[in-house]
Amino acid sequence: MPPRHPPLMPRRWLVALAAVGLVACGGGGGGGSGDSGDTAPALPAVDTSGVAAADPGSALPAHWQQGAFMEIFVRSYKDSDGDGVGDLRGLMAQLDYLKALGVTGLWLMPVTKSQDGDHGYAVTDYRSVETAYGSLADLDELLRQAHARGIGVILDYVINHSAARHPLFVNSAAGSDNAYRDWYVWRSPKPGGWNIYGGDPWHAYGGSSYFAAFWDQMPDFNLRNAAVATWHQDNLRFWLNRGVDGFRFDAVGNLFENGAGAWENQPENYALLGGMRAVIDGYANRFLVCEGPSDPAGYTTACGSAFAFGRNGDIIAAAKGDAAAVQRVADHPRTAPAGLSTMLSNHDSFAGQRAYDQFGGNLAQYKLAAATYLLQPGTPFIYYGEEIGMAGGNLSGDPRLRTPMSWSGDTTNAGFTTGTPYRTVSANVAGFNVAAQQSDPGSLLAHYQAMLALRRTYPSIARGSYDNVSASGSVMSFERRLSGERTLVAINYGGSATAAAVSGLPANAVLANAHPAGAADAAADPAGQASVVLAAQSVRVFSIR
Repeated sequence: MPPRHPPLMPRRWLVALAAVGLVACGGGGGGGSGDSGDTAPALPAVDTSGVAAADPGSALPAHWQQGAFMEIFVRSYKDSDGDGVGDLRGLMAQLDYLKALGVTGLWLMPVTKSQDGDHGYAVTDYRSVETAYGSLADLDELLRQAHARGIGVILDYVINHSAARHPLFVNSAAGSDNAYRDWYVWRSPKPGGWNIYGGDPWHAYGGSSYFAAFWDQMPDFNLRNAAVATWHQDNLRFWLNRGVDGFRFDAVGNLFENGAGAWENQPENYALLGGMRAVIDGYANRFLVCEGPSDPAGYTTACGSAFAFGRNGDIIAAAKGDAAAVQRVADHPRTAPAGLSTMLSNHDSFAGQRAYDQFGGNLAQYKLAAATYLLQPGTPFIYYGEEIGMAGGNLSGDPRLRTPMSWSGDTTNAGFTTGTPYRTVSANVAGFNVAAQQSDPGSLLAHYQAMLALRRTYPSIARGSYDNVSASGSVMSFERRLSGERTLVAINYGGSATAAAVSGLPANAVLANAHPAGAADAAADPAGQASVVLAAQSVRVFSIR
C-alpha cells in the first residue's frame, strides 16, 4: 500500500492540463466530450480491449509457491546500464544469486508505467513496462530465465486505483457526460465527515468531487461498475498469457466504500476478489497473495493467501526474548487459516522498519527471527536485502526502506550501479553487503541459505502440518509433518543455555540432527520424551526417525 504523497506535477503537465482544467487531478483527455469547449485538446484514447485466456502452461515444479519469495523493488535492485536506476536486465543478472540463496519466487513491486516515477503504485498503463525498467520483451526474457531456474515471478497489481494521468481518469474527469465518468467514484455535492489515514479522501473538481483515499493523484476506481471489474480481469489475462506466475494485489481492504464509517473490508471486497481469483485459477500453477492489513484471515480465504500483518511484530518481539510474544508466535499457526504469507518487514513503513534497524544490529536476535518465520507454517516473503542485514537509508518515510541493494561495500554506489544511484545507499553498506558475506559461513546470508535449504530438503517444513507445539518462557518447539516425514524444530530465544522438554515423539525415536551442521543427534525415551539441549539464542532442527 503506497503512502500519501504531495502532488507530483511537472511544469510541462501543468501547462498542458491547464488547457483542460484538470491541474488538480492530472490529465490529458479521450473518448468523450469535455466541459472546456472547443479549445480543449483531444482526450487520450482508452484501451479497454478484451483479452481471451491463452494459458501458456507452467514450467515450474509443483509447490513452487510454498518455498520462499523475495520481494524486489526493481528500481533499487540492480542497474544494468549505468543510469543509476535498477532495471529488469539488472535483475536478470542476479538470478543465479537468488537461486543460490534458495528462493523459489519473486514478487516484483509495480513494473508498469506510472505517474509517480518511483514506487509505481500510480499506474498510467496496466499493459506496459516502465520505460526506465526496460520493455515487455525484457520482462518476457526475465520470465524465461527465472523459470529455467525454477523461480516463479508474480507482479504487483493495483486494483483499487489508478494514476490521475491514466487515460481512463482523464476521460472520466472531462465531464459528467463522458463515457468513462462512471469508471471512478464521483459525488456531488462533496460528502462530508470522512477521514481516511488522517485526510479527506474527497477532492473537489469541476463542481463535483472524486474519491482518492491515498493521494489526490491516485483516484479510486468505481468497482461497482461491472465494466471496470471486467477490464481488470482482462489486464490479468494480458500478463498471465505472457507467462507471469501470479500477482500480489495491493490495498484490497479499500476496494469498496459504503459510507464514512464503512470504507474498509466491506463485503463487496471479498466477492470481487473471488472473481479475480477465479481468473487466475483458470491458469496452471499460479499464485495470488493479497495485502489486507486489517483482515489477513478474511483475505486469505478470498485470495488463497494474504500477508499476516501483526504477526511480524510478534516474531520480532519473540526474537528479543519477550515470553508473551513467544507464546503468541507458537499459538498463531494453530488458529490461522492455511495459506497465510509471512514476513519480517516490507516496503511500507507501517509494517515496520528494516529488520536490522528493529534489532539495533543484534544479529543473534535477527537470526532467530529469520528461523522462526522460515520454519513455521506460511509462505515467507523476504524483503530484498533482509538476507544480508541491510539497514534503512539516511532518509525519511518509505524511501528509507527502499534504498539500492548493497551488493558491495562501496559507500557511494553499493555495487548497485556504475553510475550515480538515484537514491542514497543504505546506512550500513560498508559492513553489510553481499560481497562481504558470501564467503563467511557465520554470516547472516549463510544463515538464510541454511534455513531455505531446510525448506527444500524437508517438504514437511515447506508445506506440512503444525503439531506437537510447546512454548515455555523463552523456548518454543514444534513439529512439521507431511506424508510420514516428521521434522522437529526447537528455538531458544533466551540469553542462556537451556533444555527443551519435548514429548509426543515415537518411542525410542532417533532425532537425527539437521541443523546446525555438526551438532549431535538426540533420542527419545520409551515414553516418547526427549530433552533437547539448546545453547543461548539458538535453533535446532531434527529429522525424527
